[in-house]
Amino acid sequence: MIENARPREIAAIDIGSNSFHMVVARVVGHSLQIISRHKQRVHLASGLDKQLNLDQAAIQRGLECLAMFAERLQGFEHDNVRIAATYTLRQAQNAHIFLKRAESIIPYPIEIIPGTEEARLIYLGVAHTQPENGRKLVVDIGGGSTELVIGEDFNTHLLYSKHMGCVSYNQYYFPKGKITSKNMSAAQLAAQQKMESIASQYRKRGWDSAIGSSGTIKAIREVLVAKGHSDGVITSKRLSQLTERILTYKNADELDLEGLSEDRKPVFAAGVAILSAVFKSLKIEEMIYSDGALREGLLYEMEDRFRHSDIRTRTANAMAEQYHVDMAQATRVKKTAEYLYNQIAPQPGLAKAELSTLLSWGALLHEVGLSISYPGFHRHSAYLLRYCTMPGFNLEQQTVLATLVRFQRKALKLEEMPELSIYKRKHLYPLIRTMRLAVALNGQRTDDPLPAISVQAEKEEWQLTLPSDWEESNKLLAADLRQEQEYWAKAGWQLSITS
Repeated sequence: MIENARPREIAAIDIGSNSFHMVVARVVGHSLQIISRHKQRVHLASGLDKQLNLDQAAIQRGLECLAMFAERLQGFEHDNVRIAATYTLRQAQNAHIFLKRAESIIPYPIEIIPGTEEARLIYLGVAHTQPENGRKLVVDIGGGSTELVIGEDFNTHLLYSKHMGCVSYNQYYFPKGKITSKNMSAAQLAAQQKMESIASQYRKRGWDSAIGSSGTIKAIREVLVAKGHSDGVITSKRLSQLTERILTYKNADELDLEGLSEDRKPVFAAGVAILSAVFKSLKIEEMIYSDGALREGLLYEMEDRFRHSDIRTRTANAMAEQYHVDMAQATRVKKTAEYLYNQIAPQPGLAKAELSTLLSWGALLHEVGLSISYPGFHRHSAYLLRYCTMPGFNLEQQTVLATLVRFQRKALKLEEMPELSIYKRKHLYPLIRTMRLAVALNGQRTDDPLPAISVQAEKEEWQLTLPSDWEESNKLLAADLRQEQEYWAKAGWQLSITS
């Protein structure tokens, strides 16, 4: 008798500003079965100084937590683990130091995700774990930022990430834990000002149910339940009453609220201030709590990738449409790049398919900058790909796409390449060479088929082989390729062209 295959196990880690979370799940049929949760209070955001550098103590706390998580993940395959870092590592000027040291502790890449991507994944986690139908407003107050999303089913309609979190607000508005009516009012007003630019847009869109997720809102709910509100619903009136109770204490250390844990005390007043401001700005009547959050979103997306179209493909196609990309030319370059790259030996240490996919997206979007102007359009394209909101992409992936399109043409000023964490320059160089050849070979912008081409690569030395009679009928292409050889030579690379 053949035993059933062991269910696939996947894990997600959320490197938050206040706490690190890990959740492990088993894939059972078409659903996920959570088998373990782990949480460690790290207080990463409290280690940011005025220059936005993480101090060594905070870095060490984070690394020690990851080391504990790594013990649980022994034996997990690369594709079965996702680690996402949020606000604090987005802000930290020395985030690369943390990421570099983490490489030797936990053998999986850490993705620093944009705020809007964090919001999308939070919504996905809530949507998969909440039974409510209809349009949902999801609010998640973290240590450094607050994410606000309106969506329906598994699709988002509005999503923003605001720089207001319980750790950062606690440091600024409640220094040394001091609680006063003045401090509370200042924190609430500041949060309302943050909400001002989006409030009317959210109210106009509307929602059927408001749902809160993660630690701050969970803590507020637990205090309300302990107070006697057994339904666990957060309302504006209950928040006001809770605020009045908090103001009866002079310091966070003195907070004696049933249901409030010791480690949540220092940032509780700031969290209540932010949520009160969100309620007031959006005119929320009541809010329920969801266990689903960023880490659950990561889990469900990991499994969904095998059954649904990749959201990143939809993002790339939408961006191409938005910036009026010549799709015929983009497709020609994309197909040529894929054809050439498939002839190259896989890069050590990374799945070739992963790099090939980034190359395909880069080729599809290499001309988005033409919508700004032709001169320097490769630089305009790079700027758009680096700084536009691109659902499904983490910051590193956007940086890779920006790098590919930046170096698609003209001089190879490789000293301008940005620092990367997950990928290395040696992984990007073959992508850049392939992209440049694909762009040069399609310089005529016609549907005439290209001559039969083959490429061989040996580190910096590449050989392009074309038919023996190709140059006679492709004089302009030959001139473009000679120019390309010069660009390569100045960068210390070699491009040989043979027939």
